[in-house]
Amino acid sequence: MTVSGVKTGTPARSDLLGTAAVLFAAASWGMSGVFVKWLGAEVEILALALAFWRDLATFLILAAGVGLFRPGWLRVRRSDLGWLFALGASLGTFHVFWNLGVFLNGAAVATVQQAAMPAIVAAVAWLIWGESLTWTKIAAIILTFLGTVLVSGLDIIGEANLSPAGLLVGLAIPITYAAWILFGKTVRATYNPITTLTYAFGFGALVLLPFQFFTPQPWPVPASGLLWFTGLIFVATIIPFSAYTFALGRLPASVASILAMSEIAFVAAYAYILLGERLTISQILGAVLVVGGVLLLSWHRWRGRAEKR
Repeated sequence: MTVSGVKTGTPARSDLLGTAAVLFAAASWGMSGVFVKWLGAEVEILALALAFWRDLATFLILAAGVGLFRPGWLRVRRSDLGWLFALGASLGTFHVFWNLGVFLNGAAVATVQQAAMPAIVAAVAWLIWGESLTWTKIAAIILTFLGTVLVSGLDIIGEANLSPAGLLVGLAIPITYAAWILFGKTVRATYNPITTLTYAFGFGALVLLPFQFFTPQPWPVPASGLLWFTGLIFVATIIPFSAYTFALGRLPASVASILAMSEIAFVAAYAYILLGERLTISQILGAVLVVGGVLLLSWHRWRGRAEKR
């Protein structure tokens, strides 16, 4: 069987490739916070402006590369433009709400609010595509959510005083994140990952563009800042989004979204190794729970495949 000229292979091999791709994407996404922190130390830039330039730069690089080497990949059916716009709009809107969540609630609380995403994806995928909602998936969602809460820091969350606006934004964060995954699953069935991402980041940047008229822009940017921004674009954006979109062609959306929560464990490790941020006992326990949820889900799927042979 092929999807956009790419062989999907046997179900077991497809599962293995999809799982590896999501974990690789999560490991790469985990570097995002490191690059942002390094960039913030060099350049005064608001999160809203950074999100726009991140999306725009990613789109320009992808469009230039595809236009030069695979121009045919830029051709899409007119009937699919609406889905591609929805994909990009959900990505850009997620970036907006994520930034607002950090401004209003703090990064730790916003991270926990984002952790509701797998449950939303699993419920919608069950309703729309009939994906099974098993006890294993529910247990994996609970483990990853609890782990995210612990890694983010219970003391910070307990002290959070959420305003009505903060609560609404907190609800929008996982919804828009889940929307991006669900639209990506729909479009991925027709186009390859690079085509999908090129249009997604293009439309995402377009959605974020109006906000830039009210946002101070950084200029000039020192060479060190450009270096960290380049790392953010390639290591933490193009590579992981490509890997994750690839995985959506091989895994159910609900499974991919749960596996993606392993990013929390990677972030904790990077913060300790690269930024010198020490982990508390509860944060280490949280990382273990996140990894446990991922392993539970993966083991269950691999065992199911083995029993069907």
